[in-house]
Amino acid sequence: MRRMNCLVSLLALVPAAVLAAPPLNQQVRAYRVQHEKQIVGDFVTLLSMPNVATTVTDVEKNAAYIEAQLKARGFTTRILAAAPDTPPAVFAELRTPGARRTVEFYAHYDGQPVGQKGWIISPFTPSMRSALPEAVPVDWRAAPGPLDPDWRLYARSAGDDKGSIQALLSAFDALKAFGRKPSVNIKLLYEGEEEQGSPHFAKIVADNQALLKCDVLIMGDGPMHQSGKQMVNFGNRGITSLTLTVYGPMKPLHDGHYGSWAPSPSVMIADLVMSLRDDDGHIRIPHFYDDVTPPSAADQAAIAAMPPVEADLKQALGLGRNVGPPRLAEGYLQPTLNVRAIHAGDEGANAANAIATEGHASLDVRLAPGETPAHVRELLEGYLTQQGWFIVRDTPDRATRLAHPRVVRVVWDEGGAIATQTALDLPVSKAVVATIGRTVGYPVIKLPIVGASSGMADIVNQLHTPMVGVSIANYDDNQHAQNENLRLGNLWDGIEVYAGLLADLNW
Repeated sequence: MRRMNCLVSLLALVPAAVLAAPPLNQQVRAYRVQHEKQIVGDFVTLLSMPNVATTVTDVEKNAAYIEAQLKARGFTTRILAAAPDTPPAVFAELRTPGARRTVEFYAHYDGQPVGQKGWIISPFTPSMRSALPEAVPVDWRAAPGPLDPDWRLYARSAGDDKGSIQALLSAFDALKAFGRKPSVNIKLLYEGEEEQGSPHFAKIVADNQALLKCDVLIMGDGPMHQSGKQMVNFGNRGITSLTLTVYGPMKPLHDGHYGSWAPSPSVMIADLVMSLRDDDGHIRIPHFYDDVTPPSAADQAAIAAMPPVEADLKQALGLGRNVGPPRLAEGYLQPTLNVRAIHAGDEGANAANAIATEGHASLDVRLAPGETPAHVRELLEGYLTQQGWFIVRDTPDRATRLAHPRVVRVVWDEGGAIATQTALDLPVSKAVVATIGRTVGYPVIKLPIVGASSGMADIVNQLHTPMVGVSIANYDDNQHAQNENLRLGNLWDGIEVYAGLLADLNW
């Protein structure tokens, strides 16, 4: 009885407003419902800005707009660049009195090229569409009530990666609206050349290590789990990419007269590619897997606990089989050699009965933890030499072609990155999972590493900070392809998740 009286006395000292305050996610949701059209309007403005990574002037305009948005919200900002005429990164900071930890949020605001066939809109003219499969245009501005969460906003970078930027901005606005202070010091790092392979990102980090120092880096790139549930990942694979060109006759030849005599670059490039990997995805280059770090017991347990989605994915994608391991996420712990494109000769109306002069293949290698771009390049080129290919860096002249029966031009793309991975059992890893779990109300899916790549190893390794990935985009957002989109419900949920990370994260 005495304890009960003490408890009643203590509760009497707590302001009624505190006792009656709804949970954080409900407060954020109430704000979002009242401001949906404003949020979408701001997002449309951001998406309307061309942002292909190779057009620096467009990237700079995006950076200036984002910086202005952050300044208006009270952030201290800086534009960071490795050199003149290179894509900038936007840095922003907001300190919270009394906060013990500093959380740095990363996303990239640049986008992939937009030349893919099949866009139903202009990529930088955002279009709201009804739920799949109809996807018909809807007038969201004239909608009388709450916007349908299954509507999708179509535009380049809607899901990859501007959605994460908008979610954080709107989450911050929501917190400010009802007087909730962040629980951490906030730093933001928005990159402008991720889709170009981040060739200057390492120098930006090296030049600004004190500025970028933090206790954890939260990366807002990539899609959610295919089940639709919130997922937290703890790293990403590395990457290196290249283009191969093989050579046949110096002019096209009639394939009736010469098809049984002159080597065909179409066949040569297909044969070369299949010598590098088999149809089941296994890389045939000797010693290619030697550097791969074996998955930990925690990694294996996390993958085993993930909801099975493979059968549904096969059904949705019309796949009669899969390559590699049966579980999708298992493959992320191994390297993958992907064939982005193969081309030789002409097709369709331009097809001719002729032997082409060249054959081309564009490849990328996703690197598992432990591998480096330099060693992968060494292994691949050594294997090509062993297979009888003479490697050149420029278009070979007649003398070179005559001197070598099989000539291949190997051109490695600028940039590249190693994989990065954070242990699942670190206190900060557990804290991020717990915070998001409180927001969404169910156990969060933990993925040891995602299949995609980024230049995040540059900042993680230079700053010696752990990284945790928090994705909000729908898994079917068509990132890197035509008709990229973001489901509105994913943006709404993402606002709540980011609000939790801003105001409910402690460890």
